[in-house]
Amino acid sequence: MSAESLNDQPFVVLQDVAKRWNGQLGVEEISLEIEEGSFVALLGPSGCGKSTTLRLLAGLELPDEGEIVIQGRDVTSSAASDRNLSMVFQSYALFPHLSVAENVVFGLKVRRVPKAERREKMERALEITGLLGFESRKPAELSGGQRQRVALARAIVAGQPLCLMDEPLSNLDAKLRNSVRKDIKKLQRDLGITVVYVTHDQTEAMSMADKVVLMKDGRIQQIGSPDDLYNRPANTFVAGFVGAPPMALIDGEMLEGFLPDSKIGLRAEHVSIVPAGSGRFTCRISECEFLGSETLIGLQHPGTTGLTLLQPGLSLLEENTSIDINFEDQHLHIFNTDGQRVNA
Repeated sequence: MSAESLNDQPFVVLQDVAKRWNGQLGVEEISLEIEEGSFVALLGPSGCGKSTTLRLLAGLELPDEGEIVIQGRDVTSSAASDRNLSMVFQSYALFPHLSVAENVVFGLKVRRVPKAERREKMERALEITGLLGFESRKPAELSGGQRQRVALARAIVAGQPLCLMDEPLSNLDAKLRNSVRKDIKKLQRDLGITVVYVTHDQTEAMSMADKVVLMKDGRIQQIGSPDDLYNRPANTFVAGFVGAPPMALIDGEMLEGFLPDSKIGLRAEHVSIVPAGSGRFTCRISECEFLGSETLIGLQHPGTTGLTLLQPGLSLLEENTSIDINFEDQHLHIFNTDGQRVNA
C-alpha cells in the first residue's frame, strides 16, 4: 500500500469484531473508524462491552470474528507489544517499590533505550504532567491524582501514537477527576496522539471526546459527536442515557398529531411553566432539586417518563402542587415502536 493511500485510511479500524465466552456475548458486530489525533470515548453502563472492546484493540484479547487494523496494518492476531500503543489503567499499575522516575522509564529500560535518552524523555514527561520534583518519591507517598499523572507520564515516554485508557479517573474524587480530566485532554492535544478512552461517566465522555461511541449489551448504539448524541439521539436508549437529566419520553397518544404507539422525547431545557389553563400538560410537582445555578423540577403526568424542567437559580416549588407546562413541536424527538429515531 502506498503512503498516499495509507493517508486516506482511518488511523484505527475495527470491522465486524465479535468476542464471546462459552457462547455468551461479549461484543458483537463492532465496526468503528478512528481518525488520527482524535479523542474517542467508549461510553456505556457496566457490562456493555466497552472494556472488552478496548482489550481487543489492545491485543489483550483476540476476537472470534472480524478484523482490527492500526495504521494500515492488520493486527487482529498480533500481540499487544506489536501494536504500537500505550495503556493507562484504572489501577495506575505502578510498581510500589520503584520511585516515580523508575516507574516512568521502566518500559524504556526494558527496551534498552540509552540512559541519556531515557532521562531526557522522563524529564519532559514529568514537566508536562506537573511532576518535576517528585522523581524520588514512591507511589505510596503520592496522592491518587499524582499516581495517575505518573501513569500518564509513563504513557508519554512510550512515545506511541495510540494511547488506550481504561476508566483512569474512577478511583479519584470528583474534584480531582475534573482536574485530571483537563490534564488528559490538554496532553492529548499538545502531543497530537490518538486516545481511546473507556468510561461509564457521560460527563467525561461529553466534555473530552471528539467522538463518542455509546454501547449497550455488547453492541454499538450510536457513534457521533457529543452534540449528535445529545441533540439527535439515535434511539430511546441513547435519549435516556445521555444528558443530566435524561430526555423525558412521552407516549405518542398524549400529543395531537403523533402516532399513538410512538415515543416522543423532550429535554428539560425546552419545557416552560405557563399560566394555569394555557399549557399543553397540567403536571404534579414530584420533587425539586437545587443544583446551584438552576433548580431541577421533577414532574408527573400520565403517559410520560422522566418529565422535568429547569428553572434558573433557586426555585423550590411546593411538592404535590400542580403547574401547567408548555413546549414547542420543533424541540420534540420522535421514535418509532422499535425505539429508533424517525425525525431529522
